[in-house]
Amino acid sequence: MRLLIDDANIEEIRRLMDLYPISGGTTNPSILAKYGDDPWTLLKKLRTLYGEERDFHVQTIAMDADGMIGEGRHIAEVLGKNTFVKIPCIPEGFKAMKTLSKEGYRITGTCIYTPLQAYLAIESGAQYVAPYVDRIDNMGYDGVEVVKIIQDIIDNNGYEAKVLAASFKNSQQVLELCAYGIDSATCVPSVIDNFTNSAAILAAVEKFRSDFEKTAGQGKTMAEL
Repeated sequence: MRLLIDDANIEEIRRLMDLYPISGGTTNPSILAKYGDDPWTLLKKLRTLYGEERDFHVQTIAMDADGMIGEGRHIAEVLGKNTFVKIPCIPEGFKAMKTLSKEGYRITGTCIYTPLQAYLAIESGAQYVAPYVDRIDNMGYDGVEVVKIIQDIIDNNGYEAKVLAASFKNSQQVLELCAYGIDSATCVPSVIDNFTNSAAILAAVEKFRSDFEKTAGQGKTMAEL
């Protein structure tokens, strides 16, 4: 499963990319608003930071198909045609997806709460569908199970589209979907850090280090012997 960062904090993204195998990033209007910068200035910085080799997903704002189509073209023009245009999975969004997909743009269907939304997005030309795991949980349903159903729809129908699962509250949700074979997950920095944030892990590493120092000397490493 490929791991993406669901944030727009430049320093946090740099830190995570330095530490972990990051395949790209996602944004939405709410994420961009958190940082108070001009949206296009921030998006250009993020596109440069991720580089051409990593995926980048940027969301449209308009509520009508014509507006979404215009935004999608502009996003690709400014940030590069390899940027994924995130389009909400609503009726006008499906209409926009059909047009943009025929023109060769890369599309991510977003704001997905139900498997049927994902199905319609795929049939409309989306390369990725992005279900909101924790938000589905908050509606009283099982977000992980909904994502699994979407993956089953893809597999059983021979679709080439992939799942980009989003909106995680904990690492267990990510783990379950990783084990199920979901293509990608986008997570906030705190969830990514919690993949290995365990007192038991740190205690084991520290025990090995302290035992080694008993014979090699304090502060020594294997490279210094």
